[in-house]
Amino acid sequence: MALDKSAEETYHELIMAGDEVSTMIESFRSFIGANQMMAYLVMMAVRLKELHRVLKPTGSLYLHCDPTASHYLKILLDTIFGAQNFKNEIIWKRSSAHNDAKQGRRELGRIHDNIYFYAKSQAWTWNTVFTEYGAEYVKSNYRHVDEKTGRMYKSTDLTAAKPGGDTSYEWKGRKPTDGRFWAYSKENMAKFDAEGLLHYSSTGLPRLKQYIDEMPGIALQDLWTDVPPISSQAQERLGYPTQKPVALLERIVAASSNEGDIVLDPFCGCGTTIAAAQKLNRQWIGIDITHLGIALQKYRLKDAFGLEPNVRVTPSGVKPVTQISANPDQVITPKGVTLTYRIIGEPEDLDGAKQLATEDHYQFQWWALSLIKARPLGASSGSKEGKKGSDKGIDGTMVFIDDASNKAKRVIVQVKSGKVKSGDIRDLGHTFERENAAIGVFITLEKPSRDMTSEAVGKGFYHSEGWNRDYPKLQILTIEELLDGKQIDMPQTSITFKQAERMSSAEVDQQRLEF
Repeated sequence: MALDKSAEETYHELIMAGDEVSTMIESFRSFIGANQMMAYLVMMAVRLKELHRVLKPTGSLYLHCDPTASHYLKILLDTIFGAQNFKNEIIWKRSSAHNDAKQGRRELGRIHDNIYFYAKSQAWTWNTVFTEYGAEYVKSNYRHVDEKTGRMYKSTDLTAAKPGGDTSYEWKGRKPTDGRFWAYSKENMAKFDAEGLLHYSSTGLPRLKQYIDEMPGIALQDLWTDVPPISSQAQERLGYPTQKPVALLERIVAASSNEGDIVLDPFCGCGTTIAAAQKLNRQWIGIDITHLGIALQKYRLKDAFGLEPNVRVTPSGVKPVTQISANPDQVITPKGVTLTYRIIGEPEDLDGAKQLATEDHYQFQWWALSLIKARPLGASSGSKEGKKGSDKGIDGTMVFIDDASNKAKRVIVQVKSGKVKSGDIRDLGHTFERENAAIGVFITLEKPSRDMTSEAVGKGFYHSEGWNRDYPKLQILTIEELLDGKQIDMPQTSITFKQAERMSSAEVDQQRLEF
């Protein structure tokens, strides 16, 4: 498979730079050829160069990949960051064992991913992360239980091989064995004794108590088997195929940044890095190419942290803001007042929506569905390739529960960005009846004709027993109306994507966050 036009243009941009990366990319092509792998490496090379450029001297980069391309990416990272700035190759056990040998598998099960850790310079930020002791380690080392408190502890040696200061005294008639000395002064020994921290062995020599609840744990190593993948029943699971556990990203963010630092995720998907950064009181910037991904992140920030985009947060004692700048990049706020977060790149008016529809029909469709919080049908991967085959006249779905049966009622959605006519409404009506849906929604970039409106009204009403009211069975909503805040007329217990688990974070007035 050859490189497409975009990849070829990027390839020539890279080699025209005349630097070490251009030499490496040319070498890759002569070895790999003009195929899909080469297109991927070209795409990554231009982005990694830019990430290296914007990274602060104290910053670090973590690149998550599988073994398919990890060896090429390691060489590329060495070229861009310098081999001296390579810190670790982290092995993350991302899944359990594959029991498929009986199905004829003739290779070892692949259950790990690689995470490459590079620093921008030798001044990188680092916070040691500790992991919990294993059960066997605790059992073999913390064998003692304090009689007064019930706390588990281990006893450690109080002697040393070399003398240092006041270390040759007797303690309660005992001295270390020949060639050994006390590791602490007599004053410190008395302090340990007063605090009940001395444990006496069968020989009568004192040893120091170290309680397990006071120990930080084991310093993090480069083999991570203690962060399980997201199971099908996990509370944090959102239904996004490449979703990573929050614990994995929390570990990375905690190790290589401090509170208030900026965390950038240029492939943020469903927003796990953003959630981890928000939870750990970091500022953040997320970038994603699809409006489906951006929609998922908006839902996640709302569900997990109660954050809405472009909402001004005013701490107590500060005068609320009423002025809005005509320049969207200029934020006018008194001290202590910020926006929760901004979304840059989404259509903000009808002209922007028309432009997106012209550029990419699928991106327009996903963005339009996000305005009503509908789940795109057949596009969970967040790419054009995720929508294959016939959609049977349905672009998105929602469900709601409005009676004692607790059975979900379905809402089907169709999005049109081109010319629309009454026949489109009739077609949606047939689809609506075939799918036995409760409500059908037609989203259009153009204003509906009188015939379209009449066709929709003729479908009648859905009666909700729970709310004891009627809702139009077939509704037409224009993009202009949605941008003005209009929503589907339906029971309020709607369920689209699985809600993100509620998390705590620092006061949002301390942060300015962006997409």
